[in-house]
Amino acid sequence: MMENRNNRKIGVAILYVGFALLFFILFSRVFYIQATGTADGHKLKNEALEKYMRTDVLEASRGTIYDTNGEVIAEDTTSFTMAAILDDSVTTNPESPNHVVDPEKTAKVLAKYIDMDEEDILARLKKEGAFQVEFGTAGRGLTNSVKRKIEAEKLPGITFTRQAKRFYPNGKFASHLIGFTQQIEQEDKNGNVAFETKGQMGIEKSYEKYLQGKNGKIRYTSDLWGYLLPEKQEMVTEPQNGDDMYLTIDSKIQTFMEDALSEVEAQYNPSKAFAIVAEAKTGKILAMSQRPTFHPGTREGLDVNWMNDLVEYSYEPGSTMKIFTLAAAIEEGTFEADALYKSGRYKVKGGGSIGDHNSGAGWGNITYKEGIQRSSNVAIANMLEQMSPGVFRQYLEDFHFGRKTGIELPNEAAGSILYNYPLEQVTTAFGQGSTVNAMQMLQAATAIANGGKMMKPYIIDKIVDDTTGKTIVDTKPKVVGEPISKETAAETLDILETVVTAEHGTGKPYHIEGYDVAGKTGTAQLVGEDGRYLTGSNNYLFSFMGMAPKEDPELIVYVAVAQPQLDGESGSVPVSKIFNPVMRNSLQYLNIKPDKTIISQTVTLKDFTGKKTSEARKAYEDAGMDPVVIGTGSKIKKQVPAAGEKLLQGEKAILLTSEKWTMPNMKGWAMRDVMKVAESMGLKVSYSGSGYVVSQNIEPNKAVKEGQKLIIKLQEPGSAEEANQKANEDSDQSR
Repeated sequence: MMENRNNRKIGVAILYVGFALLFFILFSRVFYIQATGTADGHKLKNEALEKYMRTDVLEASRGTIYDTNGEVIAEDTTSFTMAAILDDSVTTNPESPNHVVDPEKTAKVLAKYIDMDEEDILARLKKEGAFQVEFGTAGRGLTNSVKRKIEAEKLPGITFTRQAKRFYPNGKFASHLIGFTQQIEQEDKNGNVAFETKGQMGIEKSYEKYLQGKNGKIRYTSDLWGYLLPEKQEMVTEPQNGDDMYLTIDSKIQTFMEDALSEVEAQYNPSKAFAIVAEAKTGKILAMSQRPTFHPGTREGLDVNWMNDLVEYSYEPGSTMKIFTLAAAIEEGTFEADALYKSGRYKVKGGGSIGDHNSGAGWGNITYKEGIQRSSNVAIANMLEQMSPGVFRQYLEDFHFGRKTGIELPNEAAGSILYNYPLEQVTTAFGQGSTVNAMQMLQAATAIANGGKMMKPYIIDKIVDDTTGKTIVDTKPKVVGEPISKETAAETLDILETVVTAEHGTGKPYHIEGYDVAGKTGTAQLVGEDGRYLTGSNNYLFSFMGMAPKEDPELIVYVAVAQPQLDGESGSVPVSKIFNPVMRNSLQYLNIKPDKTIISQTVTLKDFTGKKTSEARKAYEDAGMDPVVIGTGSKIKKQVPAAGEKLLQGEKAILLTSEKWTMPNMKGWAMRDVMKVAESMGLKVSYSGSGYVVSQNIEPNKAVKEGQKLIIKLQEPGSAEEANQKANEDSDQSR
């Protein structure tokens, strides 16, 4: 008994000593940590700070892209990313929860505002063990309007973070030129996911180093849930915003072009269409676009064509190349405008032959000037022979064909000069076999329009530092060659003007009222995937290169349309529906005055209703107009246009008499004159085609009554020629 009691005392003593020793060790450890602030070599204060120290990115604004007048083309705007907090530990007051308390209701409401199915939203809201969840691309890039609507629903646990979003206010506007940006997901070494905005094509990509700023950061002490603690210091590194870019693009002219391209796309559904407007004296690109295109904000349509056709696409230009063959022949002194040659066919030395586009029949013996007007391949072949193929090869070099222009855009195609054999030399001279890109054609055309000096095309006007406001890149016009003399350029323009004005000129559809246009048409066969030329009346690249005003060109407009769905029309119709409004509207917008002689010929109509027919006819004729008198009545019942309106001398004016109306012969009339007749007599008009009248259902001099149906068929000059492209025995033709 006594022994057991002693054993218990010994055990209690050992236990007491053990607890005392343990307490001493713990006390010493705590005292040491308090005294030194370290444990196992780690500074506890620093680790505590790190645990509650948050670092957030201060996102830099991407540089804004402006047009030449300072109109915004692309800029950063505020957007929001939505998240849902699922962990109930963030809620301190159950009556005001900070986490999602009703996933089903929350999913149903959110499905109304974001592009995600209710089931998928609910699955995310019920994710086990997650502190918070996001909603992928559907929950990013939300506008302030959408954010406010969601907040108005008062859904517990739904939060938003602010971020920048690229905004393109003009929508489908020079999209392949401007490009677009995308948020690229990146993960740091700690596993944190962040999104960085990167340019993906066009200016946005190729000028990334200027446009992309440098993000800043903010470090602050937070509570358990990441909220900033009161009276705690923030450490901020300010972001450096990207530089601003000013393009040479003019938004007004670009809009003219976009509208015209869209109309042609809707009406003719071409496989490809593109256009450029440039200053003739500087090489500045004022507008450029293509179809198909895409919306840079949504990327809708991007899957159809990623390529910038104006820079990256190489093609056979067709007869627009004859501009430069003509200029070379004039410069060499071998071109005689009034000399005769036999059109139809030309035998190539070394084998083969080429023919004119009217099935090789030609037009007999005609002048070289008329040959250019008619776009005769045989004329070009003879001109090449007279100056020698070797000489023309050097001119191709001088005009910089076969090499890149160096415009500030990626992936420019160099094109290729096919010039090894006599047949290739001839076909290259009229635009077949060798390939170009649109910028090369434009650059070469500046030599014709600018007194022989060839200007490098450029799209970047200047780049401005966002912080200092200083210009860090300033592009100046650059002469890159002088392939022809000033005198040759002027003579070439004179000949090209007749392509538009001559009775048989293939460029007649490109006449613009009030302005003298010099230019050349092109019709080039397209190559299929098998390397062979496609057949069929629609399988061509129809184009026109035009310069205006002819005496001192200010603008160059180049338009091309591939494989339009034509319905008995000439291929020049869709091209002219782009070229004409773009050139006319651009000249007027830039206050480039029409020809003075045309302005002086404007006549204001007097009121002749109720006056004698003979008196009205004489007054119109004395004013230089072309009166069309309908009926045999002695007095004028109606005049179209009405009194007070203006007409140009030589334009038709309709004088409707009081009785016995008969139909005039309208063959060769423009549609606007047909409508004057219809308006005066109250006729119902239907028509097919475009251009000028070739037939009418009411025969000339036949009696007409008010309300009668008038059916008109229109046709462009040269359309019959274009229908007979298969003129060549050994090579397909281009015009």
